[in-house]
Amino acid sequence: MSTQSGAAEEPIGTTALPSKNKLSLLARFAWLVLIYNIAVILWGAYVRATGSGAGCGSHWPLCNGEILPTSAQTQTLIEFTHRITSGLSLLFTFVLLLWCLRSTSKGDWPRRSAVAAAFLLFNEALLGAGLVLFEYVGVDRSAGRAIFLLLHFGNTLLLVAAFTLTAAWLSSGARRFVVTAQRHEKVIVTVGLLCVAATGMTGSLAALGDTIFPAASLKASIAQDFSTGSHILLRLRLAHPVIAGIALFYIMWMAYKLLKSHEASRTLPYLSTTLIIQFALGVLNVLLLAPVWLQITHLFVAEVLWILLVLASSEILFSPPKLES
Repeated sequence: MSTQSGAAEEPIGTTALPSKNKLSLLARFAWLVLIYNIAVILWGAYVRATGSGAGCGSHWPLCNGEILPTSAQTQTLIEFTHRITSGLSLLFTFVLLLWCLRSTSKGDWPRRSAVAAAFLLFNEALLGAGLVLFEYVGVDRSAGRAIFLLLHFGNTLLLVAAFTLTAAWLSSGARRFVVTAQRHEKVIVTVGLLCVAATGMTGSLAALGDTIFPAASLKASIAQDFSTGSHILLRLRLAHPVIAGIALFYIMWMAYKLLKSHEASRTLPYLSTTLIIQFALGVLNVLLLAPVWLQITHLFVAEVLWILLVLASSEILFSPPKLES
């Protein structure tokens, strides 16, 4: 039975693909939701980098005890804007989830990833609320803030991965996939992605240290990293480039696997270019003592790199089931 005739004769309630126009519209919306959430993440980083997290006090979801803040302070406007955009993100994700539930069947992978995205976004909101309610904002330098920040950024990476896979799987036209990777490949991909995620999480700690303890010069910044009298956030900054170096081995292995593949990878050229840009931004970030604009740019490219890594890793792990002709 051919693919076209099978799709035409499939009865209602089975796993037949919806019409091409309907699916492409849903896929485009999924990509838009991903892009919007990247913007929200970047604005959240701007909130942290400018010390505006305390702009609404220790109140949540209210801002300084008000639904609409009357204060015209810059920090209040920055924090309140982040809360509004985060609320819209919840709305868009809820729409995406409902749309996927209506357009897919039980067991379809885009449905599962959309559910995961909704759960992770809800968890993201709880972690963000915790930062405010426990007053882990502004110039707070407690261990609790560091732990919350690690959890927050780790959840963010999982959220971006869930949005990415939802959009990619909807765009591919396939609803279900099979795991084609060998056992050792699955282990390498899992450990590799964990190392990449750890790179981002330690990077968030390094950025927090740069914000709370700004250095007057590159020499002073390096001295802070190695001084036993420095705050733990400063001494942990070295973990970021070290773990990044380990993660680089995974990226190189993945590039090798994709190059050996019989089918040309659409992700690999963008991945290599983005990796070079990210490395250059990392070096520049150190040399220029991490100005706010460069921190945001560095984070943006990091998110793009993460998206490409998730897509490339999925190419290695999964493939659509072969249809009988």
